Amino acid sequence: MGKIFCLMGKSNCGKDTIFKTLKDNKALKLKPVVTYTTRPRRVNETNGVEYFFINEEKLFNYKKIGKVIEERVYNTVKGKWYYATIDDGQIQFESDNYILITTLEAYKNLKKYFGEESIVPIYIAVDDGTRLERAIKREREQKKPDYNELCRRFLADNIDFSEDKLNECNIFYQYENYDLEACIKKIKDSITKFIV
Repeated sequence: MGKIFCLMGKSNCGKDTIFKTLKDNKALKLKPVVTYTTRPRRVNETNGVEYFFINEEKLFNYKKIGKVIEERVYNTVKGKWYYATIDDGQIQFESDNYILITTLEAYKNLKKYFGEESIVPIYIAVDDGTRLERAIKREREQKKPDYNELCRRFLADNIDFSEDKLNECNIFYQYENYDLEACIKKIKDSITKFIV
């Protein structure tokens, strides 16, 4: 039976880079689960790669036919942005293992939907000072930097990924990402134990 490896962590902890490296690792053979969002596409994002970018009406239609596995909504400075995992045929446990970037709330719902034995948490940790430096650098690269949204997200992450919430989800081990190569090696070694 296959697994979904759920990469989690506060914004700018390195999830995207780690995700891409693990996804591209031919030995691991992990298939990405592409989730859905109603938020605007960022510079350098491609529909169907980072996310499927949809509108609220399309999300509502998926809900109507019972295809939404989990859904979150964020009240941003630009309005409500929805994120969801959709049962769209991407996940076939009989033949494959998967990797997905997600939140704690989504992780809990994925466990309910697929069963605890199918979902493996991988929590990436970085101190707040380092995250903030990375966030500002990334935002400067955007066509229209949005520092208000950066601040909202940064503060929300401290609530969403509090120690209490991590403990509630039985996530006690954290992969620290100060040395990217070392962090990826630890995660790769952990994943290999599950899929061998």
